[in-house]
Amino acid sequence: MSERSSHWQLHTIVSQLRTARDQWRSQNGRVSGEQGGRELPSRAAMAEILEALCGALFPMRLGPVDLREESEDFYVGHTLDVALNALLAQARLELRYAARHGAAIDHQHDTELEARTISIIQDFALALPGLRSLLDTDVLAAYHGDPAARSVDEVLLCYPGILAVIHHRLAHHLYRAGLPLLARISAEIAHSATGIDIHPGAQIGRSFFIDHGTGVVIGETAIIGERVRIYQAVTLGAKRFPADEDGQLQKGHPRHPIVEDDVVIYAGATILGRITIGKGSTIGGNVWLTRSVPAGCNLTQANLQHDDGTQK
Repeated sequence: MSERSSHWQLHTIVSQLRTARDQWRSQNGRVSGEQGGRELPSRAAMAEILEALCGALFPMRLGPVDLREESEDFYVGHTLDVALNALLAQARLELRYAARHGAAIDHQHDTELEARTISIIQDFALALPGLRSLLDTDVLAAYHGDPAARSVDEVLLCYPGILAVIHHRLAHHLYRAGLPLLARISAEIAHSATGIDIHPGAQIGRSFFIDHGTGVVIGETAIIGERVRIYQAVTLGAKRFPADEDGQLQKGHPRHPIVEDDVVIYAGATILGRITIGKGSTIGGNVWLTRSVPAGCNLTQANLQHDDGTQK
């Protein structure tokens, strides 16, 4: 040990940290990973996978700086091969972890789990062309929806809303395929980079545009139609969190808004609960909304007020 490191009493600290880890694992019924290896997926590995997938989806914009069109297909093929194999390894960790904490794994179960893992990633790979086409509608929606946008390339390279939506489209597929942890990691990587928090369970239609984006929150069971545009600091959240008879929060039941086609939601609006925003409606800035509104509604703070100034 170097003279400098001896200042920190590292032997003692390492020993105490080992004790804390062992105590936590014992209290929570945790077991060690296979042969002492990593038990859970890696956020760092998923960040690399997502960067590679973004490059493969948009090679001449999000790929390497020295890429040329004549080598585009080679780059995409090689990048996907590396990224999908890496994703397979992360998916294997998640599914084995879930199985280990749900039931004992025998040899046959492990074989079936491996086949399932490969099938999920094969389906994900086959979905990528369709996801690219879907993302093209999002890029065009941003370009046509923002008068400051000079080109679709600027939108793709610069807009945080587009990065968040790319991650969401990929994460949503993983979520629906039975990889909720990898999906959540993917969403949180985008959240950290953009300030836009989209749960991977949210269902979002074509031509979706988040303008500016910082502070946007979209909950797990939200359903968003086609050609929807929202601005910064918009929340599509839950109004309440029902508990079961033991006082534990109920998971998975619909609790977030449904936003129908062609809706615009301006900055700072908070929309809570399983309510419906009708097709073609406009929700003004800073509106607090907990009830459904019909199609074609134009809702602002002003028309939410009674004559005495109290909220409707």
